[in-house]
Amino acid sequence: MHGFCVRFLVIYNIKLYFCVSSIDYILVMVYIERDISPAVQKAALYYPVIVITGPRQVGKSTLCRHLFPDYQEYNFESIALRQAVEDNPVGFIQSCGERVVIDEVQRVPELLSYIQIEVDRNPDRRFVLTGSNNFALMESITQSLAGRAALFTLLPFSLQELGHYKCIDTDQLLLNGLYPGVVVRNIPTDMFYPNYYATYVERDLHQIREISNLSAFQLFVRLLSGRVGSEFNASALATEVGISSPTAKSWFGILQASYIAFPLHPYYANISKRLTKMPKVYFYDTGLLCSILGITDAQQLVVHPLRGAIFENLAVCEVMKSRLNKALRPDIYFYRENSGREVDIVIDTPQGLDIIEVKSSATYHRDFARNIKYLKDLLGDKISHSRIVYDGDPIPPDLINIRQL
Repeated sequence: MHGFCVRFLVIYNIKLYFCVSSIDYILVMVYIERDISPAVQKAALYYPVIVITGPRQVGKSTLCRHLFPDYQEYNFESIALRQAVEDNPVGFIQSCGERVVIDEVQRVPELLSYIQIEVDRNPDRRFVLTGSNNFALMESITQSLAGRAALFTLLPFSLQELGHYKCIDTDQLLLNGLYPGVVVRNIPTDMFYPNYYATYVERDLHQIREISNLSAFQLFVRLLSGRVGSEFNASALATEVGISSPTAKSWFGILQASYIAFPLHPYYANISKRLTKMPKVYFYDTGLLCSILGITDAQQLVVHPLRGAIFENLAVCEVMKSRLNKALRPDIYFYRENSGREVDIVIDTPQGLDIIEVKSSATYHRDFARNIKYLKDLLGDKISHSRIVYDGDPIPPDLINIRQL
């Protein structure tokens, strides 16, 4: 079990806000700078509408308050406000102010058409919209605000954002995950993640007509979590749950829309006949994944058969966050041949392919580089960079620790 520790006196990218909550004590609120901030601020100079999607409780509202402190904020989780806007959208647009933040805007999707009309009429108006249902929001955005909006995805904290803040061993890190509720508010994981998931089921899924059998869906999610880092075989999973293959695919799509899990697709080249075609399954946060798997203690994780896959999940998410935080398309894949030979992460960049092999061991072994070397020989100059990510001390030039992604 390998970990890292940075002296707590070194505070990097952290702002402390002090507010007097009573005569007797001072409450300290910590704001951790998000790596996505420069890209959002730059886009706001050119686009009248900024759209920030992402899972619930990852800090979208906090980010908006920090970046746009002079904007008027509205939250469409409020039923009364939502009904008022639905009854009179034009009146809301006219009265809400010149600079506005609207949280959970997908709750009133028809408002986007009125925002389009308003920014076309008055280019000085500014709107920042957030949402936690990717499919519902993106469908409305593409229909109403194409060319007028800059789109961003905010995920839980990255290790880079917390690099000089947390002092924790790897198994505890995997168990804790990177949601602000655990990282900043110190909510115990066995309290935060079950409540997070229960809230997701109770608040979001009851609105989705495709979920008629909630117990079967919850079994589907548990079985899917046991396949983390493995290929998504809809037919096999459907058989275990007792549903149809199209239903399994639809339910996986719902998990994507709600930022619970996502597919990582295989990389195809001119040797595609040799390659697998099914995507692999990953979850947006290892803390939530561990909770669904029933892992409640870091010592339990040490000997868990899925420990390596959970570590790999962390690496994939870190690569995804590093690109999304720069407003880049993820363009992340994996490489696997039918023979079973694979490389865990392939990033398609303008300079070529950046390939990454992920190993959960804290001790380096020579065979870590075997598949990297094979793919380099196979694809030649298509490979621009190669790295091996593991849980030990970095050894130059290509070996790095998970926290350096």
